[in-house]
Amino acid sequence: MIHSRLKALNNQAQALLVRRCNKHTHSQQTYTPVRNKPKTKTKRRIQQPRKPIPFVSDLKQIHDPEEALSFFHEYQQMGYKHDYPSYASLIYKLARARHYEAVETILGYIQNYSIRCKEILFIALIQHYGKARLVDKAVQLFHKITSFDCVRTLQSWNTLLYVLIDNDRFHDAKDMFDSFDKMGLRPNSISFNIMINGWLQKGDWEEACRVFDEMLERKVQPSVVTYNSLIGFLCRKGDVEKAKGVFKDMVNKGKYPNAVTYALLMEGLCSIDEFKEAKKLMFDMAYRGCKPKLINFGVLMTDLGKRGKIDEAKSLLAEMNKRRFKPDVVIYNILINYLCKEGRAAEGYKVFIEMQVGGCEPNAATYRMMADGFCKIGDFEGGLKVLNSMLISRHCPRLETFCCLIEGLLKSGKIDDACFILEEMEKRKLRLDLNVWEGLVRDACVGDEGAGGLVGELIYAH
Repeated sequence: MIHSRLKALNNQAQALLVRRCNKHTHSQQTYTPVRNKPKTKTKRRIQQPRKPIPFVSDLKQIHDPEEALSFFHEYQQMGYKHDYPSYASLIYKLARARHYEAVETILGYIQNYSIRCKEILFIALIQHYGKARLVDKAVQLFHKITSFDCVRTLQSWNTLLYVLIDNDRFHDAKDMFDSFDKMGLRPNSISFNIMINGWLQKGDWEEACRVFDEMLERKVQPSVVTYNSLIGFLCRKGDVEKAKGVFKDMVNKGKYPNAVTYALLMEGLCSIDEFKEAKKLMFDMAYRGCKPKLINFGVLMTDLGKRGKIDEAKSLLAEMNKRRFKPDVVIYNILINYLCKEGRAAEGYKVFIEMQVGGCEPNAATYRMMADGFCKIGDFEGGLKVLNSMLISRHCPRLETFCCLIEGLLKSGKIDDACFILEEMEKRKLRLDLNVWEGLVRDACVGDEGAGGLVGELIYAH
């Protein structure tokens, strides 16, 4: 759990840098100081709010992509002249719904009517194609950007490079990376980070180092994200000493480690049973100019949970509150998860209540862990209580959790409660397979003819 959070933070940092790429201006302005200039009152210009665009405002209320497409044509038939915001809003909605044929139709309209587009629209589409594993469409769209009267910059180039790496198209990514000179583009630290991360995910340390060396040769400064990728890879491999060497090199070159850097090192130390050193490193962070964050506490709590030291993990939570660190849902989930795994669901439920009293809302994972935790110890009424709260919060358990609760409630003679769960499943169009139904029928019919008849009716209705 904590490793996925580290990866998410690193990806967020990468995404932020991608958005900022090519936005730096190189113009210099000079100012002549004015002495003894009399002060004059200037009227503050009140910025008027932008007028809402009728079509865009109405489109936001529509969730069905087909309906959105029909709505677009209805506006057109009424004489409404669609402009870039209209087209972009519709394309975003269609892409999120993976209605890509309609997306291409709308892109055709944009070309026919010579609508000038912004590059950010194509960047978003390339990302959507990448998530849908439609890599060839992403490549085609990238090469067509200029045909939409739109300037193609390093930002879209980096986006496509990431899509190729993410879809395991390393050969294409390498060809693209080697051809940046032909396109009149100069790769930046983000470009190199994407390639380095890709090779590391593939487990190829030597190739990642080759790209890193090329980065230095081209006078491109490595970022904290670059070093975090290298340190994280070494720590996951258990080579903490080498990771410390990279850390020292990072500091010597004037790069300031962040909380993620320290968390990666701490995770590496924990993996080789050096918990005390990891904890010491966290408390040394402040002296090195980096304030500890929740992610650092999360590393320690995860390691304590893995080693079954739940009470120490609870003490760490108390220590966080004492130091005025407000735990977030991830921290609470770590503790609840290990409490439930140890068969201590009742204690987990207390933490579950405490987090809400403290103003931290549970997420879907919190509810699922609690429901599964109660099922594990056979407390199906407790599981049902969590399920009710979960449904009110508009979250939904896994199918396995539904099955476990139904089976447990039937065995306990709680027929009405089992029927309630079946009804909730029906609302969400969740179905039990035949093998599960057979098991439920057997459990319900043992010594209870009435229950057997009721389950028979439910099978027929279901």
